[in-house]
Amino acid sequence: MPQASMLSLIRRLLPQRQPDPAPQGRERLVAQQWPSAVYAIGDIHGCLPELQRIEQMILEDAAGVTGEIWLVYLGDYVDRGANSAGVIDHLLSPPPAGTRRICLAGNHEELMLAYCRNPVAGAQWLKLGAAETLQSYGVPMAGFATASVQARLGRLRSHIPFGHLEFLESLPVALSLPGVVLVHAGMKPDVPLDQQSDDILQWMRYEPASTAPWPEHLLVVHGHTPAAEPYISPGRICIDTGAYATGRLTAIRLVPGEVPHLLTATAHGPAE
Repeated sequence: MPQASMLSLIRRLLPQRQPDPAPQGRERLVAQQWPSAVYAIGDIHGCLPELQRIEQMILEDAAGVTGEIWLVYLGDYVDRGANSAGVIDHLLSPPPAGTRRICLAGNHEELMLAYCRNPVAGAQWLKLGAAETLQSYGVPMAGFATASVQARLGRLRSHIPFGHLEFLESLPVALSLPGVVLVHAGMKPDVPLDQQSDDILQWMRYEPASTAPWPEHLLVVHGHTPAAEPYISPGRICIDTGAYATGRLTAIRLVPGEVPHLLTATAHGPAE
C-alpha cells in the first residue's frame, strides 16, 4: 500500500474524541528567552531505533551551534511501535552533552496512565496500541484481556517500572517560547494557552480546510495527526510522519530569525 494511502487509513482509525473543556492538570512551561536552538521531535510511538537515529542527526546538524540546545519531544512515546519501554528508558537517560531534554505529554501517555490506574475505566487503551506497549515491558498477554481487574493490575505492577509511570505523570503539556508554542496536538489560536484545557492540547485535530484567523506572530508546532510529509503553514507546523507505520521520524530545528529546518530519519539513516 502506498505510504500516503496507509496514513490516510491510519487517520480514519485514530480516536476521534472531542476535546473536553476540563480543568487544567499538567504544567505549561513558559520560557522568556530562546536557547541557541530548539529541535522538536514528532510522535515516536515505540520506535526506538528511529529515535536514536534522529537524535544523532540532530547532534550532527547542531555541531556548529554555540550555546544550549533544547530537544523538545512532542509526546506519544508509547503504543503501536515495538519498544515503548525502551523509548521511555532512553528518555530517562542523560541527554547528550550540551542539550536539555523537554518531554511533553501526548494523548497516548494519558491513555496508558488511565489504564494503569483503572483497567475498567481506561479500557479504551487496549484498542489503541496497548498490546505492543505491554509486550515491550514483558507483560504476559495470554488471557490478559479476560483476566480479573486485580490480576491485570498485578501484571502491570510487576512489569512496568514505577519510575516510568512517575515520569509519564510528571510531563508538562506545552512549552511556550516567544512567538512559538510547542504542544502535542495543537491549540486554538484565538484562546490564550493558559485558558486551554489539557484535553484540547492533547486531543484536538485541525480541520484541513480551516480558514479561521490566525494570530500574526504565533507559530504552533505539534504532532498527533500523521501525514506522509510534515504540514507547514505560516502559523502551524505538524511533524508527525507516522513513524510506527512509515519508519520515518521527523524533527524540526527552530531558531529565531531563521527558516525552520526539517530532518527526517529512518532506523538506518536519513530518509530519502
